[in-house]
Amino acid sequence: EGERGAERFVRGEFADGTMEHFEGERGAERCVRMELADGLVQYYEGEQGAERMVRMELADGSVQSFEGERGAERMVRVEFPDGEVQHYEGERGAERCVRMELADGLVQYYEGE
Repeated sequence: EGERGAERFVRGEFADGTMEHFEGERGAERCVRMELADGLVQYYEGEQGAERMVRMELADGSVQSFEGERGAERMVRVEFPDGEVQHYEGERGAERCVRMELADGLVQYYEGE
């Protein structure tokens, strides 16, 4: 996309059905969204080469939110289609649910490793 000689990369389509979407000036394009064939959609923020996942939408309608630098993204929140929201703490791979907000207004708190 762009004028001749200033074209920039905007999308990559893979044989398995995965699509990557890019934004940015020529030579500084960065991945902002990846759509997988199974319906999973991942969103990224950050400069080229330092993109980090900040959100993932699953085919079942749930949405996971992430924080942290590239390669150390950790899940901090999950929103379910029924209105339930779970909050997580901990490092990547060791996240644990610390609070759950149910659709009926009940809030549950959790402790422990």
